[in-house]
Amino acid sequence: MPRMQVYLPDDLYEKVKERSLPVSALLQEAVRAELHRQQLLERMDTYLSELVADVGEPSVRDLARAEAIARRIREHHAEQAS
Repeated sequence: MPRMQVYLPDDLYEKVKERSLPVSALLQEAVRAELHRQQLLERMDTYLSELVADVGEPSVRDLARAEAIARRIREHHAEQAS
């Protein structure tokens, strides 16, 4: 397995050492998660481009309706968290 040197700020290094965390495993998991996130974003961009090509750009009315729905979801989530 190839090795890679990673630099941490002093405060982060101290916290990792205090907790005896398995740094290598944590970093591997974080890198995998970030690569997966980027892959999903790329797929979403492709999907949205294909969708716009098929049905066209959303109208101002469509965007306003989507924002209203998103706002209601955020408000509901905030109420559930309280």
